[in-house]
Amino acid sequence: MGQIAKTTQTQALSKQPQTIKDFIKVYQKEVAKALPKVMTPERFTRIVTTALTTTPKLAECTPQSFIGSMMQAAQLGLEPNTPLGQAYLIPYGAQCQFQLGYKGMIELAHRSGEVKSIEAHVVHEGDEFDFEYGLEARLRHKPSMMTGGAPVWVYGIVHFKDGGYAFEVMSYEECMAHGKKYSKTFRNGPWQTEPEEMAKKTVLKKVLKYAPMKTDFVTFDENSYDFNTDSGDINVIPAEGRIIEEDVQESIGVDAQTGEVISE
Repeated sequence: MGQIAKTTQTQALSKQPQTIKDFIKVYQKEVAKALPKVMTPERFTRIVTTALTTTPKLAECTPQSFIGSMMQAAQLGLEPNTPLGQAYLIPYGAQCQFQLGYKGMIELAHRSGEVKSIEAHVVHEGDEFDFEYGLEARLRHKPSMMTGGAPVWVYGIVHFKDGGYAFEVMSYEECMAHGKKYSKTFRNGPWQTEPEEMAKKTVLKKVLKYAPMKTDFVTFDENSYDFNTDSGDINVIPAEGRIIEEDVQESIGVDAQTGEVISE
């Protein structure tokens, strides 16, 4: 009788999720509930599973933190750890953290249906440029017909469909100082080969904070699950999702072709 009980217990344990991939399969229904209509559950599950392959350290994270981060990406309907740069699942030791990329912010802003356009420009010496914040904020930029002037200012602007707008302006020196502070590849990466493009990325992240974001959170209650290592149930721990201060491709390391997160 004791042998039968032992065998039954062994069989029960073998059915419990053992790896992160097992937990992904267990939570496929919850993923389907959380995802907005912009992505199918099958595609999202495939992307997350691929992330485990391209970033092996994710498999070393706790199931709670990984599933919590995964569900945040699902709620937003963003592809994590792909070349699109929308969002990232980042392993920090045994914890997985969800990070929203600025391209993900642009995607969410466009989904709101309230944004007409999002753009960024560099002001060079010789351009006519003037801006003012306050109750009557304004910005005027007329590029010079002459080319070759040194970059001076960088600005990002969001135009809304109702005619409104929001903008942010940074000096070129401020953008470069930002890159030097946050980018680990500042001295030998795109900040050196394409500095103006990187400066535009920096100011875009600031102006995107004013843009409306379209999300579908109502289909997922992050407090509706319990975590139990024996049964395989999970209480989703909301990962502290944050907008990355510096593009993950520079500060943490992401392969531009595969989306692999290169951890130290």
